[in-house]
Amino acid sequence: MRFVTWLLTYAVGLAVAAQLLDGIRFDGPAAGQAEVQEKIVPLLVVALILGLVSTFVEPVVKLLSLPFIILTLGFLLLVINALMLLLTARLAQAFDLGFHVGGFWNALVGAVIVTIVGWGVRAALPARD
Repeated sequence: MRFVTWLLTYAVGLAVAAQLLDGIRFDGPAAGQAEVQEKIVPLLVVALILGLVSTFVEPVVKLLSLPFIILTLGFLLLVINALMLLLTARLAQAFDLGFHVGGFWNALVGAVIVTIVGWGVRAALPARD
């Protein structure tokens, strides 16, 4: 159950970011039932990739850049999150999933959106015992 919650949290965050930003998009129809049908599987796979990147790559990058994170009072974490989203987009392109991030600034804003939506989804879910 925890895995499904984790996957859906990332998927909702990515969907909101793709909806709000022109620089983050999935290939395919732009509206209607066809959009949902053609984009749901790539969205879930990209959410899985982002989750795996966040689980395995991001902690190593944070550990190696810890002095700079402290020096910048944590603002470097925003850059790291943006780079993780760009890495996810690159991996998604390698697997031909049709997920695109148009540059660093879109990745930065997209990472903030994914984080905020993730907090909201986790807050809306009932607490585990």
